[in-house]
Amino acid sequence: MAQTYPSIQIKGLNHWFGEGEARKQVLFNIDLTIETGQLVILMGASGSGKTTLLTLIGCLRVIQDGSALLMGHELQGADEALMIQSRKRLGFIFQAHNLHESLTAMQNVRMGLEVHGPIAMRDWRSAASRCLILMGLQDRMDYLPGNLSGGQKQRVAVARALVGNPDVILADEPTAALDKDSGYEVVALLKRLGKKRGTTTLMVTHDPRIMDMADRIITMEDGRILPET
Repeated sequence: MAQTYPSIQIKGLNHWFGEGEARKQVLFNIDLTIETGQLVILMGASGSGKTTLLTLIGCLRVIQDGSALLMGHELQGADEALMIQSRKRLGFIFQAHNLHESLTAMQNVRMGLEVHGPIAMRDWRSAASRCLILMGLQDRMDYLPGNLSGGQKQRVAVARALVGNPDVILADEPTAALDKDSGYEVVALLKRLGKKRGTTTLMVTHDPRIMDMADRIITMEDGRILPET
């Protein structure tokens, strides 16, 4: 049966940091629905709550108050088993590539499959090669990160995020280290994945070069989502 629920559905989400008198609210009554296959850009000044929201959707923080459905599963009150299963359906791309310096590009991409268990690992070389070729790195597969440019490292990180065929990709400034053409190609690939296999992308970015590729642009300010225009 075809999926009938949005990839991400958030209602009345609030979040705080700190304890006691130092407790500070950083997200206020967030409502957000993102349909399957959409490429959504999340904008806002530093400290507006973008990364906090991304980490909550990504099961990297516990939902304190409100509802957050990820691919139909409620994260509020979810046990660790559900959180782990949910993370397996996500791909993460961060501004810092976070590659292991002692591993080749192929081996770094392989790590994106390890959470999926031994069955997924059986054909890891083929899967990793395919993603690196998509990123234009077919001649850099056996290179260590120290021998790659900043843009090439980031493309390895994108390949690592894609290798497990995630349902949702959460990206925090993924094109910051890329030149204009490389950045455009990465976002164009994410857009194609949305159309071909329903991959949903939520991307934090300030990159003006890719705004026209988004299905929606959402702006945050002081922990709140502003009305869409």
